[in-house]
Amino acid sequence: MAGFFVDATSVNRLVTETAVGATEAGDEVTRFAAEVKPGWDIGGNANGGYLMAIAGRAMAEAVGRPPVTLTAHYLRPAPAGPCDIEVTTVRSGRRFATATATLTMASGQVLQLLGTFGDQTPGGPSLTREAPVDLPAYDDCEVPPPPTDGPVPEMFRRLAVRIRPGDEGFRTGNLSGRAEIRGWFAFADGEPIDAIGLLLVADAFPPPIFNTDLPAAWVPTVELPCTCVACPSRVRCVAGSAHGSCTTACSTRKERSGTRPASSSPRADNSRCIPAHPPER
Repeated sequence: MAGFFVDATSVNRLVTETAVGATEAGDEVTRFAAEVKPGWDIGGNANGGYLMAIAGRAMAEAVGRPPVTLTAHYLRPAPAGPCDIEVTTVRSGRRFATATATLTMASGQVLQLLGTFGDQTPGGPSLTREAPVDLPAYDDCEVPPPPTDGPVPEMFRRLAVRIRPGDEGFRTGNLSGRAEIRGWFAFADGEPIDAIGLLLVADAFPPPIFNTDLPAAWVPTVELPCTCVACPSRVRCVAGSAHGSCTTACSTRKERSGTRPASSSPRADNSRCIPAHPPER
């Protein structure tokens, strides 16, 4: 049985055609119908990672492989409603496929994307450039407190996010002074996190600038790059926003073995998401 997220990002293939002016056998255009569902929004406009996940699912289905790297540019807000995704397969090779896509609603084009897709084969050489994300266990982190002003964004009712103690001050008036928010990400219904789910993870945490005294009330997603080199096989992964330039550290970790592979990279305006091994519960 599909979870809430899989349901909310489902797409329906309509037609596949040869692209006009195609110069390679791989140049195909595939059109999909989908729906931006209510309840995945912040203040009535769909979350950027959620929109990227809908388009990313269509692109993955068109080329037959999960995303390895995907970048989305946001052109206008997206309320709930029907949408169309047009995917152009630019090239399809033995290991990777490259595709572009647009997501369009009644108001016009909402999203433009470019991505490379390929099977995420485990193993091979690895390099750890930075220390793993240091976090308390999931159960020792904080449930995000409700905002002091206004209702809890509906999207967060579908997630089971936990925030590192001390990083929740933006909601209580006790700012940490650091442009940093770290914690755990999970779906509230226990749905596993796959490569498409990671696209949501990359934009699921509150903007870290909220923990500073800078005047910021609205932080729209303008560009969202995301890189996935492996998929967690279980539900929870470590995610967070770090560093003063509004960046995110996003990784997974395995607690029982003591190994914690992780990497960090920029977010929302400049973001990657590189999972390694999921925690064992």
